[in-house]
Amino acid sequence: MNILKFGGTSVANAQNISLCINIVKQKKQTAPVVVVVSALGGVTDLLLSAAISASEKSEDYKQVLEKVESRHLEVIKTLVPATGQSSVLSHAKRELNRLETLLDGCYLLEELSERTKDLILSFGEVLSSYIISEVLKAQDEDAALADSRELIKTNSRFGKAVVNFEITNALIADYFKAKKHDIFVMPGFIAQQADGHTTTLGRGGSDYTAAIVAAALDVESLEIWTDVNGIYTANPKIVKQAEPIPYITFEEAMELSHFGAKVLYPPTIQPILNKDITLHIKNTFEPEAHGSTINKVPEVKSSNPIRGISNVDDITLITLEGPGMVGVAGFSKRLFEVISKENINVIFITQASSEHSICLGIAEAEAKKAETAINAEFDFEIKQLKIYPAIIENGLSIIAVVGENMKNFQGLSGRMFSSLGKNNINIRAIAQGASERNISAVIDKKDVKKALNTLHETFFEDATVQLNLFVMGVGNVGEKFLDQIRSQYNYLKDNLKINVRIAGLSNSKKMYFDEEGIDLANFKSLLQSGEATSTDGFVSKIKELNLRNSIFVDNTASDVVAGSYAQYLKNSIAVVTCNKVACASEYSNYKHLKSLSRQYNAPFLFETNVGAGLPIIDTLKNLVASGDRVHKIQAVLSGSLNFIFNNFDENNSFHDVVKQAMAEGYTEPDPKIDLSGIDVKRKLVILIRESGYEMEIDDIETHSFLPEECLATTNNEDFLQSLKDHAEHFNNLYAQARAQYSKLKFVASFKNGKANVSLQFIPADHPFYNLEGKDNIVLFSTDRYADQPLIIKGAGAGADVTASGIFADVIRIGNK
Repeated sequence: MNILKFGGTSVANAQNISLCINIVKQKKQTAPVVVVVSALGGVTDLLLSAAISASEKSEDYKQVLEKVESRHLEVIKTLVPATGQSSVLSHAKRELNRLETLLDGCYLLEELSERTKDLILSFGEVLSSYIISEVLKAQDEDAALADSRELIKTNSRFGKAVVNFEITNALIADYFKAKKHDIFVMPGFIAQQADGHTTTLGRGGSDYTAAIVAAALDVESLEIWTDVNGIYTANPKIVKQAEPIPYITFEEAMELSHFGAKVLYPPTIQPILNKDITLHIKNTFEPEAHGSTINKVPEVKSSNPIRGISNVDDITLITLEGPGMVGVAGFSKRLFEVISKENINVIFITQASSEHSICLGIAEAEAKKAETAINAEFDFEIKQLKIYPAIIENGLSIIAVVGENMKNFQGLSGRMFSSLGKNNINIRAIAQGASERNISAVIDKKDVKKALNTLHETFFEDATVQLNLFVMGVGNVGEKFLDQIRSQYNYLKDNLKINVRIAGLSNSKKMYFDEEGIDLANFKSLLQSGEATSTDGFVSKIKELNLRNSIFVDNTASDVVAGSYAQYLKNSIAVVTCNKVACASEYSNYKHLKSLSRQYNAPFLFETNVGAGLPIIDTLKNLVASGDRVHKIQAVLSGSLNFIFNNFDENNSFHDVVKQAMAEGYTEPDPKIDLSGIDVKRKLVILIRESGYEMEIDDIETHSFLPEECLATTNNEDFLQSLKDHAEHFNNLYAQARAQYSKLKFVASFKNGKANVSLQFIPADHPFYNLEGKDNIVLFSTDRYADQPLIIKGAGAGADVTASGIFADVIRIGNK
């Protein structure tokens, strides 16, 4: 005997029912088929809505009833040939009239008892099973309708009736022994108590019906046909990378179903578990797909001890604690007894080894009832200050990592909590059984999506790290950065196992977000369709999206944007920046940002602050970390100034060269920042601080080569004009250098706690003399590099190299 169950989307409409019938016809070729069906998709919810509306004296139930009638009649008219429709329509309308009478009664009495509710809800399964059986008959199939109420007997606990298996198993066995048909169609979900009243089997009741029949007939396997390819490693609606689990044990399936895996519910497994009946979860719309196979011992074992990750939302954590609990017997017994009396299901339990507190996780809807009952039970102890009133925490969820073989692998819990911690996911409580089949944690509901994706990435995604980037600034540097990300996307994914996704973009006017990833080929048009830019709004949106491995990338030179870094770091959002403002600000702010980075495990990387794409800061960090000590720094740190002085001569005016540097993106948007020495001072103070010294930018002595009139200008147009007006001043500087057989270089120096920046005449034997183009050079004299300084030299300006430096920082985070 083949036992098949169809429900949900599989029987949502006529087209899907046809697919189910095709599967049934194939299966009947090997053995007779028992088909258990749910109500047409969505009908059960409609029936419940109609019943509640009627009992609340709302005539809305009539409109809902019309929808229910329309769905059933449409299926009949589509699937039953016109010549045979009359009797089927007449029967369906009689049933619908009975349903209407019941709802009218609820309306008149303003009452909805649990018994009446079960009867109303039963109409969905009764009608769908009748219609499908008639469709099969109309197609000349040897089909019969078997009424589940005549075969499955329960107690009178309406809404979630308990099956009397002794009577039920005998009735099912006798029925199918006596009846001989190719196909039997049965309604799922419904049963009957001893006095003949209809009962329902609760959530997942149709699956449960199929399992009851399979166990009673002692078949080899049971197939549940749904709209997905089996049980997934995580909820595919939340974790896009989730995959079907091909083989899984009953115990693992029960754990996952208990913790929210919607494909399967725990009661389904119970009847078939002891008989070792294999359960197959299959996809009606992809019948050739393997799906998930569930049995005691998986046919194929996986090297991964983790089978799946699941969650339960809308959880309340109730904590009972107090000094009077320590060493006193009976507190736990009384607590669980009072919870049991209130018929409240406990989902999660943990207790401190000190016995000072007990935590329970229950459904949020039952929190108030539980709080009242617990405080009443322990009223005397609360008044005596032996224990405290129940502590209630709402808005929580439980996440669970499940695997039968977890107990044989060390470090799984460490990996789990480490990956959650890195993404600023706070854990409120932890529970783990001795079998180590399940590790559960209570977290804020808002963090569930990030937590599931983080854990799935940790345990299932071949060590691939998903980075979610939020990029502010898409000008010269920003656009080059996006181009590099786009061109290297496949390389990063295939070779470095880093999947980079741009989830947010902003320029000075607009910002745009897409948590699935922005199409970089069209980012300009998408950005134009975005909302108005706001620094605080950008921060808020990133926090709202709450994506794992989030990185804020600052490609601006804005002090306002630099002032927002603390907000990102406090939320464990990494910061990568080429903006020097933050690290060159007050020393206390610099230290504060570094401290936040360590405290919240959020990388704060600014390699491009000095030398664009050159590994200057990274090299310096490694020197200091390895115990070396920097005594002296000599550097040409402005690629823009080096470009200017390398190209300025008797044939090229200072004004023209500066204008060219601006056009080619070598200077800051305000070129005076470069030419006044401010930019070099910022870079020098950053190097000094990264060397382990405390220094403010104002402590650096500045010898400006610009006339006061040039420094006093307020816009680029006036500044460039002032350079023309003082052409003689700049020509004199060039002439003096040439007379001394030297070159003009703007040099940054640090020694013995003192620092300065100035334009210097560099002789031919100096390392700086042959520094060409826009190159930077840094000389570090340290304990280890005392005789000959450590030299780092290369291109230190330009959008491409700056973007590559930012890119390198992003990769550092991905590789961490």
